[in-house]
Amino acid sequence: MIVLHQVSKVYPNGVRALTDVSLEIPERDFVFLVGPSGAGKSTFIKLLIRDELPTSGRVFVNGQDLARLRRSEIPHLRRKVSVIFQDYKLLPNKTVFENVAFALEVAGHDRRSIERLVPPTLELVGLKEHADRFPYQLSGGEQQRVAIARAIVHKPSILIADEPTGNLDPATAFETIRLLVKINALGTTMLIATHNRELVDIMRRRVVELEKGRIVRDEVNAGYE
Repeated sequence: MIVLHQVSKVYPNGVRALTDVSLEIPERDFVFLVGPSGAGKSTFIKLLIRDELPTSGRVFVNGQDLARLRRSEIPHLRRKVSVIFQDYKLLPNKTVFENVAFALEVAGHDRRSIERLVPPTLELVGLKEHADRFPYQLSGGEQQRVAIARAIVHKPSILIADEPTGNLDPATAFETIRLLVKINALGTTMLIATHNRELVDIMRRRVVELEKGRIVRDEVNAGYE
């Protein structure tokens, strides 16, 4: 599903973000990506969505060498590899339904397809009754679930969550992770970058730890440390 082979990334300003990273994440895996700020987590994610290219090494997603993708193919990749961000990035002037539908609209879906796909997605994340509300009318946890719904409505094979619980209280953070576990159980490969030690310790899943751009630990059924 995801393969990195001896990947290094050095930015034009000389900052070395990743060094000789090799990793395989099989289909349906659930992985926590941990490490201190500056460890290389954000660069790792950018490589998987072709927002950056490696300086050396190769990155494969679903068997495709991302360095060989044409620019016109990148939007298709990003429908297969969805990303959820810490700050939600919801459109404030659109309802919950419209925010989720927007992801389908930009991908070229017609109205009939949108009407078919959005309601069950909102039901999955527990927001079916909030379809007509605007983001300002929702709690932080509900806004995060809208972002998750928008990310999964086109049924990506891989879902990347970048600090998905960073703005949430502990109880809401745990509910968010439980939802991501549920989505993973339906067949979506899950990669979660997080600093939340408690959640990682509770979940006991595969943990990949980055430190100064190198993988220093790759362990299953593990905690944060």
